[in-house]
Amino acid sequence: MPSTSLRRARLPLWLGCWLALWLLPGCGIYSFTGTSLAPDIKTLSIQNFINVSGGGPANLQQVFSEKARDYFQRNTNLSLVRQGGDLQIQGSIVGYELTPLPPSSNDVASQTRLTMRVKVNYVHTKDEDQSFDETFSFFADFPSNQNITAVEPGLIETISDQIILQIFNRTVANW
Repeated sequence: MPSTSLRRARLPLWLGCWLALWLLPGCGIYSFTGTSLAPDIKTLSIQNFINVSGGGPANLQQVFSEKARDYFQRNTNLSLVRQGGDLQIQGSIVGYELTPLPPSSNDVASQTRLTMRVKVNYVHTKDEDQSFDETFSFFADFPSNQNITAVEPGLIETISDQIILQIFNRTVANW
């Protein structure tokens, strides 16, 4: 059992740690998810993304919109509202292209690249300087001998996750 003087020496350390843990969540500027939102930012609205690319499955816009809402809800403490949030995101899928890639010297089979581009209009109602219009994109490759319908759902998930991460980092993480 530790001596009384050793316990007394540890007391300020324990009190300091407890106080820091108690005060940190109240700061409102930083969270452990990496967001940097002012305390007066409480709500977020994400409108349904529309697919103007002319490509992709019929449910692409719905899948992307729901994935975006889910990601922001899981990684921020903002309340999701239908319209008029303190932060407002809307946009459209402007590109959905399949491009054959030439085989490189070490490739046995040729590859096909699926690329998605999403244009985002972001409105920060409390600080207009942070608002923007920007296009985000990502791609994934797959062997050309595979049927696109077999690999498309997984590719869309991978690509959507990466684009949503880019949007998240640009809007609420300020990266």
